[in-house]
Amino acid sequence: MRPSGRNLDQLRPISIETGVMRHAEGSCLIKCGDTHVLCSASIEDRPPPFLRGTGQGWVTAEYGMLPRATTTRNRREAAAGKQGGRTVEIQRLIGRALRAGVDRQALGERQIVVDCDVIQADGGTRCAAITGGWVALRLAVNKLLAVKMVTVDPILDHVAAVSCGIYAGQPVVDLDYAEDSVAGTDGNFVVTGAGRLIEVQMSAEGSTFSRTELDQLMELVDQSRATLIDAQKSAVA
Repeated sequence: MRPSGRNLDQLRPISIETGVMRHAEGSCLIKCGDTHVLCSASIEDRPPPFLRGTGQGWVTAEYGMLPRATTTRNRREAAAGKQGGRTVEIQRLIGRALRAGVDRQALGERQIVVDCDVIQADGGTRCAAITGGWVALRLAVNKLLAVKMVTVDPILDHVAAVSCGIYAGQPVVDLDYAEDSVAGTDGNFVVTGAGRLIEVQMSAEGSTFSRTELDQLMELVDQSRATLIDAQKSAVA
C-alpha cells in the first residue's frame, strides 16, 4: 500500500491554471498533488551571444525553491551568494527538456527564459516544472505567432515529465516525498507527446534494479503520458 493510498499506476491529481502572472508572456501554476510550481516564460528579442548571426533561437530555464516550500526553512540561495549544485542540475535539465520540443531555427534569433519557482514541495518538483514549463512556453510562443513575429510554429511537440521508482519492492509512478525519500530506485522520465524519450535520470538509491523492473517503470511512464499531455492541452486550449 502506498502512503497516499494511490494505486501503483495512479498519478496525483493534476491541475494547471494559466495566466497567473500579469506581465509574463506565458505563465501557469501547476499542482501535482501537494507539489506546486509557478512557471513563467519571458521573451527576449535577442539570442545568447553564442547564437548571434546564426538565425537560431534558444530556450533556457531557471529553477528555484521558496524557503518554506519544504517542512523546514531552507536558506535562500541568494543569501548564500551562489546556487547549489542541485538547483543548477535541475534547471539545466528543464532547459534541455524544453529545447528538445522546439525548432530553434523557426524560433528565430530570440531567447525564451522559463522560470520555475517551487511554492510547495512534496516530491517530483523537477517533473512538475518541466510539465508546467512547457505550458508557459506554449503560451509565450502563441503570442509570437499572434503578432506574426514568427510565421512557423516552433513548437514541435508536447514535453512532459514524470517520476517513477521502486517503492517497497513495487514499481510506482509519480512518487511523493514519503515514497521518494525511502525508494530503493528513483527515476525521472522526460517524454514527448509522441512518446519519444528526451531524458531518463535513473539511479539505485538503496538497491540495484533489474532490466525487468526498468521495463515495468517504462510501462508506467507510457500509461501516464496521455494524462499529462491531456492536462497540458486543456490548459492551453
